[in-house]
Amino acid sequence: MAQIDAFFKLMNDEGASDLHMMAGQQPVLRIRGDMERVKFKVLENEMLKSMLYEICPEDKIKIFEETGDMDFAYEIPGLARYRCNFFQQKYGIGAVFREIPSEILTCEQLGLPKVVSRLSSLPKGLVLITGPTGSGKSTTLAAVIDECNKNRKDHIITVEDPIEFVHRSQNCIVNHREVGTHTRSFSAALRGALREDPDIILVGEMRDLETIALAMEASMTGHLVFGTLHTLNAMKTVDRVIEIFPHEQQGQVRSTLADALKAVVSQTLLKRIDIKGRVAALEVLICTPAVRNLIREGKTFQLASTMQTGKKYGMQTLDDALLELVEKKKISGEDAYINSIEKAKFLKYLKRQPSDFTEV
Repeated sequence: MAQIDAFFKLMNDEGASDLHMMAGQQPVLRIRGDMERVKFKVLENEMLKSMLYEICPEDKIKIFEETGDMDFAYEIPGLARYRCNFFQQKYGIGAVFREIPSEILTCEQLGLPKVVSRLSSLPKGLVLITGPTGSGKSTTLAAVIDECNKNRKDHIITVEDPIEFVHRSQNCIVNHREVGTHTRSFSAALRGALREDPDIILVGEMRDLETIALAMEASMTGHLVFGTLHTLNAMKTVDRVIEIFPHEQQGQVRSTLADALKAVVSQTLLKRIDIKGRVAALEVLICTPAVRNLIREGKTFQLASTMQTGKKYGMQTLDDALLELVEKKKISGEDAYINSIEKAKFLKYLKRQPSDFTEV
């Protein structure tokens, strides 16, 4: 048992999502979104480095010492997997660990809208799960892939950095590939995937133009592609995909994306006030013919009103999701206000003046 495993056990017992360990400070847990110090001595650089290197593969240590940054995954059987990031900082080494539960929760257990579960039955196309860092994108994506794994007879390839949720082959065959370990890059893995007879491809992060272009190409050639982006809502997601391309290509990309895109799910994670834990507020855009026309014509600013009128297709805006959570007394009016788009409609739920004076 590694020394650091005791901190992972504490993390699990406390229901923390992240563990921060930095030379010159006490360990810190993120619990329900808040940072809480662990009652432990200040970590000295050499002691912390020894503790961290104990769980790190040798080839990753070499990368870290050359670059000052490095990601990998670590697993404690029977407890959980951890996404690990090492970095150099002013006072020495630092590390952040994100807990990835061993059990994959279903869409129903997560309380996701039914339309999200139905995305697993799409024959082909591009589905984007988006949101800020730490918003639960990987958890939602794992639930949808799990639905595919249970109910389809397909070949699933996942490309991640590092591998997070591990799916055991059930009705589907599942192959996990880790960037830096099993493949050079997301784009290299995607190029290879097209020759590996996949039906479903999961791209852990669509970071660059080449990866986005290949993901769109795969979705247009009969594959179902799931990917994640760090964007705040459906409209910004569509704009981000188009704007990453050179200006002279954007007209063609808009047309291709209109044909390829099936859905965008943008989520925000909020602290619950009724019970301990957090809950996701989801914005859902389903690509109906009307939505495709707006994307093709460059009228993404009209997508919000299309989502409001497209509830029969399972669409909803982030504000509608927040409103429902406030009215069910699951989240505070303050949290709903901070994360909303049209803030005026949430003013009546505030108990005090909003803390973000720039929005007033």
